[in-house]
Amino acid sequence: MKKIIYPAFAAIILVSSAFMTYNPQEWKITDDYSIKFKSKDPSGIFKDFKGEIKYDANDLGNSKFDVSIDVSSISTGNGMMNKKAQTEEWFNAEKHPQIKYISSKIDKSDKGIVLFGDLKIKGKSKPTKINVKVSESGNKATFSGTFNVDRMDFGVGKKSESVPDVLKIEFEIPVIKK
Repeated sequence: MKKIIYPAFAAIILVSSAFMTYNPQEWKITDDYSIKFKSKDPSGIFKDFKGEIKYDANDLGNSKFDVSIDVSSISTGNGMMNKKAQTEEWFNAEKHPQIKYISSKIDKSDKGIVLFGDLKIKGKSKPTKINVKVSESGNKATFSGTFNVDRMDFGVGKKSESVPDVLKIEFEIPVIKK
């Protein structure tokens, strides 16, 4: 009788564990993050960045990045330029107060991970792939990388010889396990 019960019990545990959902680790974004944009002119930072990061290197299928930047937190080092960036022509901060990125898929890469998702600026969404370097140590991690954004894809400003269409975004996001 024992010979039948043990294999049956093991089979029940195996089958039930196949239907359990695994929740990746939730991470809290720390205050020392850095979100920079660079071009010939303008360049600057965004001071207000927040969101949810669920990440587990062993369970990328259930991992997710859902982050946003407060447009009004732009800082170019020029107060007049900061105000202009929030006007209807540029980011239209009154109507679209946030820049959002939500991942839909995460894959491993040789240097970390690749996020596939939608970047939403000024009410327009565009599929955006972001290569991310991941550095983990104990209960802390840092996600960092660079990617380019063509502001014309999102209707940010008008074509101009003085402002390049493509801006380089650099980010470093330190996090701690919740």
